[in-house]
Amino acid sequence: MPLREESEILFANDAFYAAFVGGDIDAMDELWAREHPVSCIHPGGPVLIGRVVVLDSWYAILSSGQTPPITQRDVTAMLAGDMGWVTCLECVGDTVVAATNIFVRENGVWKMTHHQAGLTSALPEEEDTPPIRAN
Repeated sequence: MPLREESEILFANDAFYAAFVGGDIDAMDELWAREHPVSCIHPGGPVLIGRVVVLDSWYAILSSGQTPPITQRDVTAMLAGDMGWVTCLECVGDTVVAATNIFVRENGVWKMTHHQAGLTSALPEEEDTPPIRAN
């Protein structure tokens, strides 16, 4: 994968986690695709389809005021034309969740089209990556 495109997808992925941890619904809204279909599966939740339904779910999560610090581990970006995805482990306290974040290029900018996270038995590689925290 070209380094520039990998950096752009990873930047979009980091922006997603910053919006999540920061409880920033406006930033979350800006991250999601507008010209492509979107979907989301929160841990233990149903399949959510459609931009309005997905963003309503994020509004409910982010407006709770209790978004935890998250550390991303084992982050891998992949690219297939105008679609890219990031897989990672999300570490929230002692809980590890495997996540896939899919992005599409809209008007030259990577936008999220799907997020899925679920419990996993995987253990992250040891890293000294600080958790993402709200500012």
